[in-house]
Amino acid sequence: QVQLVESGGGLVQPGDSLTLSCAASGFAFRSYAMKWVRQAPGKELEWVSTISNSDDSTTYADSVKGRFTISRDNAKNTLYLQMNSLKPEDTGVYYCSNYVDRGQGTQVTVSS
Repeated sequence: QVQLVESGGGLVQPGDSLTLSCAASGFAFRSYAMKWVRQAPGKELEWVSTISNSDDSTTYADSVKGRFTISRDNAKNTLYLQMNSLKPEDTGVYYCSNYVDRGQGTQVTVSS
């Protein structure tokens, strides 16, 4: 049974940082490209970042490039998203995905 459990969200001020984690189980984590997506209130799901399963290469949405860093620890079956210089428009529910399944999400709220 595939499980993806996100954690690390919270309420922060603009300019702050957060690190999200996604604990994966039930599938061969190291064999899957992984991604983070988010959904702002009233908006559609938005792709944020992807990390490959082959060479750990990464790609980012323009809206987060230079501020967010995706990484993975295959030994711990865990995906991360380091988020710096957070903006109010980063507010939303953040989900990790193996391109087949998706977790329950963790809420990130950026507000002064």
